[in-house]
Amino acid sequence: MKIVLVSAVALIDRDGRILLAQRPVGKSMAGLWEFPGGKVESGETPEAALIRELHEELGINTWSSCLAPLTFASHAYEDFHLLMPLFACRKWEGIAKGQEDQSLAWVPVNKLREYPMPPADVPLIPILRDWL
Repeated sequence: MKIVLVSAVALIDRDGRILLAQRPVGKSMAGLWEFPGGKVESGETPEAALIRELHEELGINTWSSCLAPLTFASHAYEDFHLLMPLFACRKWEGIAKGQEDQSLAWVPVNKLREYPMPPADVPLIPILRDWL
């Protein structure tokens, strides 16, 4: 089974809320909410992929020094296995805005379960809750 490496982030604002992005129509798992991020390209570190994806998808900039490794997800989907490091980030430049017309929501950690998420993201919720 193919292993897909995806890097994701829990962007945490001053009020302790976490940013979720809704998967757009036309993508797999459309309509589900997820932690922002994306695939790690060949020759790219998870941090570099995250910095690139945050700029492309949300129009914000951050730095490797602001990405704290928090946990990871390992989940078998039907046709691939996802390995997803999750970083925490409290410092970035700019205002997050969906650059691909995706909806965004700043969600208190105790409300994350109210948002339908891909199966790989769900086990990350209690870790975030305990950490915050």
